Amino acid sequence: MTVTLITGANKGIGFETAKQLLELGHVVYIGARDVERGEKAAAALGARFVQLDVTDDESVTGALATISSAEGRLDVLVHNAGILENGVIDGPTALRVFDTNAVGIVRVTEAALPLLRKSSNPTVVTVSSSAGSFWAVNNPDRPEFQLPVALYSASKSAATMLTVQYAKAEPGIKFNALEPGATATDMTAAFGIGRSAEESARTVVRLATLEADGPTGTFQDEAGELPW
Repeated sequence: MTVTLITGANKGIGFETAKQLLELGHVVYIGARDVERGEKAAAALGARFVQLDVTDDESVTGALATISSAEGRLDVLVHNAGILENGVIDGPTALRVFDTNAVGIVRVTEAALPLLRKSSNPTVVTVSSSAGSFWAVNNPDRPEFQLPVALYSASKSAATMLTVQYAKAEPGIKFNALEPGATATDMTAAFGIGRSAEESARTVVRLATLEADGPTGTFQDEAGELPW
């Protein structure tokens, strides 16, 4: 059985990714800050729940310790937790966005590495965004060209770069980032855009189920590798 942890998985793309991976036979741990919402989501899917706030070191350590005790390893880690904060641009807001969208990746990855190294096919997938791509935000034909989300974009640039650097530092583990496509979630409600989370989750699932000789250090969408 493939053991998978998905952060921020009580709703949206994370929830749909959990659902699809469960259908493929994975043992899925839903990580969520809110215990009540996380437990409700896990119960609805038949998944397992761990309280996990990616901005809190103790919470992250506790979540991975729980998985270690129950499973002894981790095969797939999906970094899905993220926030938008498309209003005020100031220091406290920037710290909050980067703490969740970038530093959170470091916290969870570092805590998960010992368990990932015990897997025969360890895989890490980061739900990033082309809003953090120089190519996309400077291309008038791309929707990211018009998005006024400076802090989110900058934090997603960091998320993709962390993916590349971890892939280089840990050649035995596959690290890939993805652009999930404009998705109708709570986070994007203000823009009134997007397709279903179920559709966007398919790219996450594809990267989460790569064979052992699959690619690493890439940034992809549903059609394949993207410029960045």
